[in-house]
Amino acid sequence: MAIGAPFRFSEPLREGVILARPNRFIMDVDLGDDAPVRCHCPAVSRIGGLDLAGRPCLVSDSRNPKRKMPLTVEAFSLQQPDDAAKQWIGINQNASNRYVEHFLREGALDDVTGPVAEVRREVPLGASRLDFLVNDNLFLEVKTPLVQVQTAVPAYVPRLPEAPFSSTERSLRHLRELAASLARNERAAVLYCLYYENDGFRFYHGTTYADVLATVDACRDAGVELWQADFRVTPSDVSLMRCYPLEKW
Repeated sequence: MAIGAPFRFSEPLREGVILARPNRFIMDVDLGDDAPVRCHCPAVSRIGGLDLAGRPCLVSDSRNPKRKMPLTVEAFSLQQPDDAAKQWIGINQNASNRYVEHFLREGALDDVTGPVAEVRREVPLGASRLDFLVNDNLFLEVKTPLVQVQTAVPAYVPRLPEAPFSSTERSLRHLRELAASLARNERAAVLYCLYYENDGFRFYHGTTYADVLATVDACRDAGVELWQADFRVTPSDVSLMRCYPLEKW
């Protein structure tokens, strides 16, 4: 059952099929029109290490004629294009803070924050700007991991060749700064947001995994709270399904 009122899109998303991802910022999509449409891809990393050509997708329209690519791919499905009831995997990392702010103000994340009286965005901390300061006592950083899609992947979905991955430094820097903030602030937390049914968030087992675990353990020992929020994406809205503290890695 969803928690709080959903975040509703300004208009229903259109369904299409991904044809290609020429680079990390672009997806070519068949929307059933005369010709494929070039859309913005809002996830800058690999997405699950998957080749998404042939996968169904949901596309939003900014209605902004000044944008080079006014359409954005918001989600894709691991199911087949002709499946009637699809489950969607949200990929819009740019919109994640907008969704989280909605649910903060709805009181849907009170398990994390307690009752919310004030929400501030983009608050300076150390060398970074963290996503939220809630009630002047909780620094909240939002992460939307997509390098791995942590759910069952059908055999018919091709995988891309393995590539080295070591881009955890920004995430670890935020963890260390959150830990340091506890010297003068009451609480600090990271909220890992997954926009699909999943098996539970785990850090990517890449080249820096030992360093990641050591940093996570040290920051948790210092008092940084680690939470996961699971969302459901549909053509009409984004719903918060559950939120819980992370215990295992």
